[in-house]
Amino acid sequence: MLAATSRGWRTRSKRGSEAYRRLGMALLRAGVEALEKQKLRQQGYSVSTCMVHEPSEPSADSPAESLTSAFEGWRKATRPSAGTAAEFAHAIERFKKLHGDVVVGAITRRHVATFREALQRMPKRRSGEVRELPLPALVEWVQRHPDTPCIQAGTVNKLLGGVGAIVEWAGRNGFVDDSRPWVNPFTRMRLEREQPEREHWSIEDLRTLFNSAIFTQGKRPRGGAGEAAFWLPLMALFTGARLGELAALTASDLMTDEETGIPYLRITEDAALQSTLKTKGSRRAVPLHPELTRLGLLRLIEERRGEEGVEALLFPKLKPADGSRWGSAWSKWFGAQIRKLGIPPPTVFHSMRHGFKDALRRAGVGEDISDALTGHSGGGVGRTYGSKDMLSRFGAKRLHEAVAAVRYPGLDLQCLTKTRGHQYR
Repeated sequence: MLAATSRGWRTRSKRGSEAYRRLGMALLRAGVEALEKQKLRQQGYSVSTCMVHEPSEPSADSPAESLTSAFEGWRKATRPSAGTAAEFAHAIERFKKLHGDVVVGAITRRHVATFREALQRMPKRRSGEVRELPLPALVEWVQRHPDTPCIQAGTVNKLLGGVGAIVEWAGRNGFVDDSRPWVNPFTRMRLEREQPEREHWSIEDLRTLFNSAIFTQGKRPRGGAGEAAFWLPLMALFTGARLGELAALTASDLMTDEETGIPYLRITEDAALQSTLKTKGSRRAVPLHPELTRLGLLRLIEERRGEEGVEALLFPKLKPADGSRWGSAWSKWFGAQIRKLGIPPPTVFHSMRHGFKDALRRAGVGEDISDALTGHSGGGVGRTYGSKDMLSRFGAKRLHEAVAAVRYPGLDLQCLTKTRGHQYR
């Protein structure tokens, strides 16, 4: 057996046979020709280079270079959350159903473009006969049913990003031949998305939400998970935190600055609860807004602490099932709820975060403090400072002043306290 390339294909010709001799001579001639061209190129001559065709399918000799192997290596090295691992695995399975378990270094932009085009023709709702169909079959099914709604650009980009992240990791960790230039073929291959007309809640829609029965009559729909229905929108509005960050809070996450006595929420990961943050910069301290204190958030936390101890979940009905994210089911309920109230897309729960950021900007809060409070990783200290470092760098008083400056002119929440009572359970 003679190795023909460093990428994995091998001849099965018997050593000493005529075919073996011809192949050996061909390799020697190709090597000499390559050296001669290299010499001419170094002397300044323009020399054409033949195109190298890489195999698109992994051979039995190179299983460690396949996309599946790259995913397993990434999962062991990075130890992602169960939700992230499931999302990436789903994306890779879609890709493999279309192209096979491709060698990472052999994936081209044509592979990615074909994958993207197929995803754009994947039906939005897959039930009955199409539920378990692989991607090529789904595309064919949609062609026979042209009126079928397909998945949106955001979902397409999410699947592209999942496979692209694994390929990027593989390229940095020895899955691609270092002897030739390589660029992640998923780079700049995402679909351009139309920007929504608004990314924050209008005052009119906030009034509609907070005048609903949940906030003025004490209603607690089953899908709202008890007090989460009341508190999560308010906490998002006055902390700028993500849904998953708020849903996983425990009584121990309410802390007090020793120097000033200012209460703040500590937002961090919890391995025991399997809660994770989007980025390392998401670890932070957010002082309580006076409106949250007035509405009784401190009382809720103290009651939960008294009922189940310092590690009690603030919203125990929100604990996720295996493989899902904190608040994922609640998010679907909330989306349906606000549509019933007549609040149109693209307004969603996450839009509260945009509103908080805008309110900080209106109040003249500097970008460094704003990024730190919201845990943005795009710049400023939000990228590098955790909760303790934030308090040390800025001081609890300064952070509290920034949060307290958040206002939503035209929004009156005074009516919320008149019907709340102590219905915390």
